[in-house]
Amino acid sequence: MLALKKVSKWFGGLPALQDVSFDIPRGRITALIGPNGAGKSTLINCVSGVDRAGAGEILLEDQAIQTRPAHNIAALGVARTFQNLKLFARLSVLDNVLTGLTVRAERSFALSMLRLPALRNQERQLRLKALEALDDFGLAERAHWPAAALSYGERKRVEMARAFVGDPRLVLLDEPVAGLNTDETAQIARHIRRQRNAGYTMLLVEHDMELVMDVADQVVVLDSGRCIACGKPEEVRSNPLVLEAYLGRMEATA
Repeated sequence: MLALKKVSKWFGGLPALQDVSFDIPRGRITALIGPNGAGKSTLINCVSGVDRAGAGEILLEDQAIQTRPAHNIAALGVARTFQNLKLFARLSVLDNVLTGLTVRAERSFALSMLRLPALRNQERQLRLKALEALDDFGLAERAHWPAAALSYGERKRVEMARAFVGDPRLVLLDEPVAGLNTDETAQIARHIRRQRNAGYTMLLVEHDMELVMDVADQVVVLDSGRCIACGKPEEVRSNPLVLEAYLGRMEATA
């Protein structure tokens, strides 16, 4: 589904990513892990078009996307959540999820001005699609609540519903359980597994190793902007380079 080939990125001459290469299989969950400052957020931003890679290729089903703007990449079927919630607090939960369908909306100025039946029918279909997504994530009863009135865990699920509502080809999940308690984390894990079973392809950036080992089909490890390991969860768990990257960082902090 996605191939990264020698992707590099610099900020002020300092390398954030250095020749990162790995593939994301279709219909599987690839987890991206690593110590703080490893380059995980930079990589997910390069894939989604928030940042532009300084070198290398990012191929979405053999189509180069590394120079495309974020809205264009979204139109190609790449959706994402954010480490720091990016919801419209004063809009309803339903309207927040509807923003995930903007790439499907009719762009005709004439239709919008004249409010023709075709446009009204399309709007009804989009609302039904958004309501179905909210139901999938257990939020149908909150559809008309303002997003600001939800708990933090519920707002995390709104972001996930918005990411999946448009049936994307690839979903980038940026720390979906950060700040959640054990029960909320288990709930998110169930949603992730269900979406994988439905055939979605996901890149999961996460610090919760229990969640990663539970849901991931493949794990990629970054350290100081370099890819130091890639394989099945059980393989990566016992990789000496991975242990050194985590344990060494912890000892340095201590």
